[in-house]
Amino acid sequence: QVQLVESGGGLVQAGGSLRLSCAASGRTISSYGMGWFRQAPGKEREFVAAIRWSGGSTYYADSVKGRFTISRDNAKNTVYLQMNSLKPEDTAVYYCAVQGPRSGSLSYTGVYDYWGQGTQVTVSL
Repeated sequence: QVQLVESGGGLVQAGGSLRLSCAASGRTISSYGMGWFRQAPGKEREFVAAIRWSGGSTYYADSVKGRFTISRDNAKNTVYLQMNSLKPEDTAVYYCAVQGPRSGSLSYTGVYDYWGQGTQVTVSL
């Protein structure tokens, strides 16, 4: 069984930064794509960022491009999301996920087969 545990969320003022971590156990993630998604109250879960298994390719939602950076440390079985210049509209529960056997766009929830429990990020004015 794969477990993903997110950490690093919290309350921050607009313009501030947070670094989220997602530690995986039960599967070596080095061969899999990893993604970050978020869900705000009353809204659907949306894609934030993703990274291929090699770390050579990264993808971002337009709303976070230039502010967020996804990275991975395969030796630590961990993926990170550095979030800078945070805005109130970034407030959401952030989830990490590991790609399953389906191929396809890493911005699509359906290619992921395991999800973390989420970590709350709140950005105040």
